[in-house]
Amino acid sequence: MPRAVYVLALGIFTMVTSEFVVAGLMPQMAEGLNATVPQIGYLITAFAVAMAAGGPFLTVAVLKLPPRTALMVLFAVFLAGNVLAATATGYGVMMTARIITGVASQAFFGVGVSLCAQLTRPEIRGRAIAVAMNGLMLGTLLGLPLSTLVGERYGWRAAFWSISALALAAAAVSLVGIPRLERTGSGGGLRAEAAVFRNPGLWRALSTSTLVIGATFSAFSYFNPILTEVTGFPAGTVPVLLIAYGAATVVGNTVVGRLADRRTVPVLAVGLLLNALFLAGFAVLAGLPAAAVTCVLGIGLVGVTMNPAMVTRVQRAGNAGPLVNTVHSSFITLGVILGSSLGAVVIEAWGLRAPLWLGAALAVLGLATLLPELTRGRPGTPARPAPRPRRPVRAASGSGG
Repeated sequence: MPRAVYVLALGIFTMVTSEFVVAGLMPQMAEGLNATVPQIGYLITAFAVAMAAGGPFLTVAVLKLPPRTALMVLFAVFLAGNVLAATATGYGVMMTARIITGVASQAFFGVGVSLCAQLTRPEIRGRAIAVAMNGLMLGTLLGLPLSTLVGERYGWRAAFWSISALALAAAAVSLVGIPRLERTGSGGGLRAEAAVFRNPGLWRALSTSTLVIGATFSAFSYFNPILTEVTGFPAGTVPVLLIAYGAATVVGNTVVGRLADRRTVPVLAVGLLLNALFLAGFAVLAGLPAAAVTCVLGIGLVGVTMNPAMVTRVQRAGNAGPLVNTVHSSFITLGVILGSSLGAVVIEAWGLRAPLWLGAALAVLGLATLLPELTRGRPGTPARPAPRPRRPVRAASGSGG
């Protein structure tokens, strides 16, 4: 595995830590910015919307740059957003800062995943993506609690300054550890990058990714109230369970990365089926602590860990270019928004178990989007040509004839 893939994982870890930092410091930020907790919650939504809507446009802006240069530009934009957040004098400034960092994060994911494809052989591309995506898993496992700890001890501004320092370190390591390559986009420019979106199979692959992540986040977004109010765990136990969930995502991501290249669609199908079963099981057995923990860990193993297989499938249906990968990341972010927002709606109507049933239903819908490929073969795989009929061998002329 090229060293640069691990360097990209560090960059992704930095981006994900910034994405989650607000969730752990909502009361402190509300007090410091003279805002309400719900208003601070809108900063999380704004970050996600900026990722989904703005990331592809920033990716287009860096298409003609070499990948390493593109990453440096994105680090600079990301750093500017975090410094603005650390020095924010009011809520409006903080909102602007979160939008800037959200757009830069999404574009970084797209360029980074595309760079993984350029750096590795096709047969290990899924493993390379899994290594890079471990930055995302470790951001969930370590980035959120560490940034929360810094914010609680030294103030919420210190958390943003720490992420800024981490971004500088990641940029320096990337400058040294990532080799010079040709420009980020394909030789045909934006038109060639965008032409692949005419393929219906690509849109089907993108919709599957939205449903995979939507199914998971409809549950993950509400783990805390479900585990405390339905299962009955003390509030202090939930962070430990979330760390265990994060560890399960690291394990699952590694396993899926090993299988994603050769068994892309079957891995997605099995993952969605198991996720539906774990989500439904959690909904039924949420009142039993042992069963609830088992289901939480199961969701961790087969939920967001489908990322390497999802990326591999999208790249085969489209291409490995940064625009396709950034748009794919936008569809993944759309899944986060869809799962969390619809989860809130069904909780209002049917209670805390409802988002678990919603997640199971979204997983089943995702499984349905795979049916054409399960019956015909994976997208982007050329049909094997029929064997050419052999010509009859004629007897040689001469004395031997």
